[in-house]
Amino acid sequence: MDIEQRLHITRRQLLGQGGLALGAAALGTLMPPHSAAAAPVGGLPHLPHFAPKAKRVIYLFMAGAPSQMDLFDYKPNLAKLHGSELPDSVRGGQRLTGMTAGQSSFPITQAIAPFSRHGQTGTHLSDLLPWHGKIVDDIAILKGVHTEAINHDPAITFFQTGSEFPGRPSLGAWASYGLGSVNANLPAFVVLLSDNNYPQAQPLYDRLWGSGFLPSRYQGVRFRSSGDSVLYLSDPARGERDQHRKVLDTLNSLNRAQHQRVNDPEIETRIRQYEMAFRMQMSVPELADISDEPDSTFELYGEEAKQGGTFAAACLMARRLAERDVRFIQLYHRDWDHHSSLPVWHPRMCKEVDQASAALVMDLKQRGMLDDTLVIWGGEFGRTIYAQGKLEGTGYGRDHHPRCFTMWMAGGGVKAGITHGQTDDFCYNVVNGGVHVHELNATILHCMGIDANRFSHRFQGLDQRLTGVEHVQPVKAILA
Repeated sequence: MDIEQRLHITRRQLLGQGGLALGAAALGTLMPPHSAAAAPVGGLPHLPHFAPKAKRVIYLFMAGAPSQMDLFDYKPNLAKLHGSELPDSVRGGQRLTGMTAGQSSFPITQAIAPFSRHGQTGTHLSDLLPWHGKIVDDIAILKGVHTEAINHDPAITFFQTGSEFPGRPSLGAWASYGLGSVNANLPAFVVLLSDNNYPQAQPLYDRLWGSGFLPSRYQGVRFRSSGDSVLYLSDPARGERDQHRKVLDTLNSLNRAQHQRVNDPEIETRIRQYEMAFRMQMSVPELADISDEPDSTFELYGEEAKQGGTFAAACLMARRLAERDVRFIQLYHRDWDHHSSLPVWHPRMCKEVDQASAALVMDLKQRGMLDDTLVIWGGEFGRTIYAQGKLEGTGYGRDHHPRCFTMWMAGGGVKAGITHGQTDDFCYNVVNGGVHVHELNATILHCMGIDANRFSHRFQGLDQRLTGVEHVQPVKAILA
């Protein structure tokens, strides 16, 4: 074995992958460019561990952290307490961010809008979310979600990868690694970012949908909202497709020769991704063309769904991806970090996401797809019950709050029309039904037929897991 081969291969990779790599790559070149595979392509042979309830996941991530007591967690007594000091006994010496730790006062702040009851369950929701009222009987609301991270980047990274430290595989990468792809013409993991309209919108990095120590073919593929949906996918030469096929075959033969010499697993990834790109040149334009959608679609999602870059357009695209059996679809809305002027900005953000979020659930349900599609909505932490800055007019904000916040889930494997968890009267601590980040991720995997405790990848001598080293259970109380 020469020195280059020693640098690129482990014994496990040689024995486990060497014999299969070329066959898998060759199979990819023989697949018809326009047909989706009837069974999963790739994935681990022992997965799923049990019959999945969800065939696919759509994750609506509200980066920046929505305010739970202003949207979902109804606390009627706050109106009486408005302006009074948060008792030290409630805070219990818990850490604060540097943005409010120096405040001499922590005035309790009531919700910025009234709440109303909705659905057969009579669930309280903010009047800022009228469309959510239409789906309240279809979703499971989790009020006791909590995390350790107190700043945005580590908190978002924690949710997306199971660790506050960068470099680990994202949830979507784990899903595509374990379960493979059902559609050979599209990636198993697709990422959609809506355009930000807030001057302090959260920056997002490719590592949030990266593959970490997993092979790079499992990383998410970002679809853009304007121009080419995927960068470098179109052919600038506009040549004939059979000529492209010949060029690609030649390139693949060179890559296979190099793979045979050094056995670097990333060469196999390169071959696979060239083939995927070739097929996507046909499938992506058809996917992105929404001219076949009837007027009723835009009545449901709103006219904004016709405008690329809006959250509504991303939700519509998520449904189209789900129809084509994309395994994991990740959406990001980045404008929720309101340390000032929260009463001004939060209503604007609700208007951007409320109708489209609800429309997605309603659309999936009317198409018979909600039962096997898991939809998740939420941010990286919540907001404080006390005001950041002076409690005057609409200029105040709310700081980060990791101790309790609200998310919701709907569809494949989750009970409908329930509320799980309870916070204290000050919406500061979890009273019961707490859900940690690892438990949430374990629940998502469970809905997809995966036991989080038996799902690992050997790296640096350890069996690495999405949910960390400790044994973790899904939230059984919300499972259907």
